[in-house]
Amino acid sequence: MPALSHSRAAQVAYQDLLRLHLEETASELIGSVEERVRNGRSYLYDRFRLGTEMKSRYLGEGTPELRARLARAAELRAGAGARRAGMTRLARILRAEGFIATDRDTGSLLLAFARAGVFRLGGTLVGTAAYALYQGELGVRFDSDELAQTGDIDFASFERLSVALGDRVEENPGDILQALKFDPVPGMPDRQVWKWRQNRGEALVEFLTPAFGDETVKPLPALGVSAQALNYLNYLIADPIPAIALYRSGVLVQIPRPERFAIHKLIVADRRRGGADQAKARKDRGQAAFLIGILAQDRPDDLAEALAEAQARGPRWRQRIGASLSRMPDTAAILRDLA
Repeated sequence: MPALSHSRAAQVAYQDLLRLHLEETASELIGSVEERVRNGRSYLYDRFRLGTEMKSRYLGEGTPELRARLARAAELRAGAGARRAGMTRLARILRAEGFIATDRDTGSLLLAFARAGVFRLGGTLVGTAAYALYQGELGVRFDSDELAQTGDIDFASFERLSVALGDRVEENPGDILQALKFDPVPGMPDRQVWKWRQNRGEALVEFLTPAFGDETVKPLPALGVSAQALNYLNYLIADPIPAIALYRSGVLVQIPRPERFAIHKLIVADRRRGGADQAKARKDRGQAAFLIGILAQDRPDDLAEALAEAQARGPRWRQRIGASLSRMPDTAAILRDLA
């Protein structure tokens, strides 16, 4: 069945709500903007005095869009009241237009992580919780089956970025999770904690980071957590995008680009073949097929570029993508037509 689009009013409301949240973040600038360049990439910081000390707070990668918002920081601060009223109004419009809101447990967790700076410092929401937010980015309606939660809420970040930023979250995610009734699940054999289980339900929060070989547990200093390293994850979380989770007046988070999410799902579906993960593999293929069907119509160049990049990374990548597509003839035909 073809995907149904949200109304034009809903799509405009979503983009306006996203813009207001990005402006709200820029309005929090305290001091002056400091630029640092690492490996040819620009990173911006808020440089300000606290007592007798100078402090630096990471703001984000130095894109033209972020620079333009920061240049308007004083103006944006003055409009705080009207902006927040606008956020409330737009969130109400989205609910009335049929956007599926984030459930209370997930929404409260995302809000607490956002306030602590998890997404500002490079954390990216991945998995089904991120997939649900493509209803706004792509302007399409999802049904309840497509958004059925696995119970997992996964966050990912690059280890090198976390080390290089020189900044930390304002509240440790572990403390936030304990306050929300999550218990740490020590790993084996080293007892490092990278996942947390809700003690009154089935929700599981996991922290992940890209692996380039051995899939070990690594620290993410900026986020104050350890993370399980996974191969292929570097492809997924490269160049993430901002998104709004519809909880209260919206929560600003960061998610993978939809075309990367779709191709990555083909890869992980093959990794999960057989055993207890077969159901998850079927769900991975279903999410990939849905997104590829939409992107082939609305963003074919982005999809073709993402596929070509993944295939260019080596024979193992091509093998895993091909193995999943062998079970998905309609999706395979769509991708062939892109070429």
